[in-house]
Amino acid sequence: MRPDRSDTRGRSGTTGVRSRRRAGAGSTAAPVAYDFRRPIQLSREHQRLLHGAFDGFARQATTVFTSALRTVCQVTVESIEQRSYAEYVGQLADTTYLTKFGLEPVPGRGVLEIPLHAVMVCIDHMLGGPGTDEQPLRPLTEIEGTIASGLVERLLSEMRYSLGDVVTLDLVPAGIEYSPQFAQVAAGADVMVVIELELRIGEAGHPMTVCLPFGGLHAHLVAASQPSPVSERERAQRDRAAKLLEAQFENVPVDVAVRFRGTTVDPATLTGLGVGDVIRLAHPASAPLDVTVDGSTFAHATAGARGRRLAALVVHTPQENR
Repeated sequence: MRPDRSDTRGRSGTTGVRSRRRAGAGSTAAPVAYDFRRPIQLSREHQRLLHGAFDGFARQATTVFTSALRTVCQVTVESIEQRSYAEYVGQLADTTYLTKFGLEPVPGRGVLEIPLHAVMVCIDHMLGGPGTDEQPLRPLTEIEGTIASGLVERLLSEMRYSLGDVVTLDLVPAGIEYSPQFAQVAAGADVMVVIELELRIGEAGHPMTVCLPFGGLHAHLVAASQPSPVSERERAQRDRAAKLLEAQFENVPVDVAVRFRGTTVDPATLTGLGVGDVIRLAHPASAPLDVTVDGSTFAHATAGARGRRLAALVVHTPQENR
C-alpha cells in the first residue's frame, strides 16, 4: 500500500531527529556555546547517578519490548542533558506518541515520548503482524490505544523501579498527546532533564525520550550524591583499625644512618686516591651530623660514644633553633 504524504513527513521528521542526535554524539570534543542566561546546573555527579538509573531502565525496557513484541528488541541510553522545555519540544517530530505522567511526590510532570511510527510497529507485532516499516501515521483507535497504554504502563513501572536509588516516585499516566505543542507539561523556560534513548526493533532503530523536571529532582539528586552516613559501629571499627595501623608502623624496623655532609671532588682527585690519602671534608666542625633514612634527612645529631660504641645524640635542627 502506498503511504500518504503525512506518513512520509512523519518518517522524515523522525529521521531528522535521529541524524541530529548522531551528529551530536559524534562531536563530543567540539566546543559548545555557553549561555550565561542559563548556567549549567546538572553536574557530572548528577549525570552519573541518572545514567546509572536509566541504564537499568534500558535493560528492563529491553525485556519489556522483547516479551511484548515477541521479537528481538534493544533499548540503549544515548545521552542525558539539561534543556529548557521549549528546546525539548522543538526537537520532537510534529506528530508523535507522547505520554504525560505525574511524579508524586515530586512536583511537576514528566514525559515519555515514543515516535508514532514505532508505536504502530509495536502494535502490529503485538497483534500478530509482521511489524513492517509501512505503517499509517494517525491517532490510535480505541483498541490500539488500550494496547499501547498497557505497554507504556509497564515501561513506567520499570522506570519507577530504576529510579528507586535516587528518588522514590509514583509514576501515574496523565494523558496522551499526539502533538508536542499541545503537551503543556511545563513552561517553555523551565529547566528539564532530557534522557535520549534508542529503541531497536529488529534491525530498525527508533529514538525514544524521557523528559523530567530538573527542579523537582535536584534536591533528591543532591541527597543521593552525598556519602552515606556512618554508623557508630562502623566508626568504632575505623578507629580501631587506625590505632592498630599506627601501632604497627611504630614497630617497623628501619635502617638509620648518621652522616657527614656530602663532599664534592673532581674525577682526577677521585682516581688518584691511594692508601693513606686524606680528603678534606666539607662538613664544618661545629655543624651537627645528618640523621637519614633512605637518603632523606629527618634529624640532626652530634657524634659521641656510649661505652665502647660510637653513638650520636639527636639535637635540635637548624630550623628549630630559629
